[in-house]
Parts: sequence; C-alpha cells; structure tokens
Amino acid sequence: MSGARVFEVSRRLRFGECDPSGIAYFPAYMAMMVAVTEDLFAAIGWPWPRLAREHGLATPTVHLEVTFRQPGFEGDHLRLACRVERLGARSLDLTHQVSRDGTLLWLADQRLVAASLETRRSAPWPEAVRAAFAPYLETTNA
Repeated sequence: MSGARVFEVSRRLRFGECDPSGIAYFPAYMAMMVAVTEDLFAAIGWPWPRLAREHGLATPTVHLEVTFRQPGFEGDHLRLACRVERLGARSLDLTHQVSRDGTLLWLADQRLVAASLETRRSAPWPEAVRAAFAPYLETTNA
C-alpha cells in the first residue's frame, strides 16, 4: 500500500476464528475488517456511537469485493492494513490488506456510505468528519 497514510492493526488469529483444521473462517475475516474500519473511525475522533449521536449517521457497507490469496492459520500474527482511497460527498472507499509475515492473505475493496438513521438514505459527510479524514487522504510520496 503506497500513497496515502495507512491505518494498521496487528492481532493474532484466534482458535474460535478457525475451522477444525486450523484454517481461518472467512466470516471471521469479515468481522476483523469491520473492527478495523470501526477502529479507523475511532482513530480520527469519530467513533461510530459519536457519529450516530451527534450527526444521526451510520456507515453501512454498500459494496464489498474480496480476493483471498492464501489461507491464514490459527496462531498467525496478522497485519490488517486499511487505506482510504477516496472520500466522496456521501461515500468512503477503503482498501483492506491482511498479511502474515509479508505474505498477502487477502484484500478487499469496500465502499461505505454515510446514511441518515432517520431517513435510511445517504447523507453528506459532516465537514468535521471530512476534515478528520484529511491525514488519510494526503499522499506520503507527493
């Protein structure tokens, strides 16, 4: 992942996230991706409860494309990296990459939408949220 600043989390692949042979369940990976996205929003100062409370917004995923390259195994130390690709007026495009010791296990392209909890329709991102994402949109090799 080059260009924009990357948000990273490291964690161990746990027993309960794997099948009896010790290979990661893909639903567990999706839960990890949601957790990283939630952590990203918290890191910029807009945890999801605050976004809901102050702006009446949720962040549903409207598009998700995942490519699995290698299996993960119980006990693996994973690096979960998330990069903000684009911040639109009402959407946010993220790229996720999960690796073990430099080996890419899977990657995903995700689009979130700012959605009004009241109307259940897309809504513009508040300026404060847009500003908080600025460090993740700036390129590091410009």
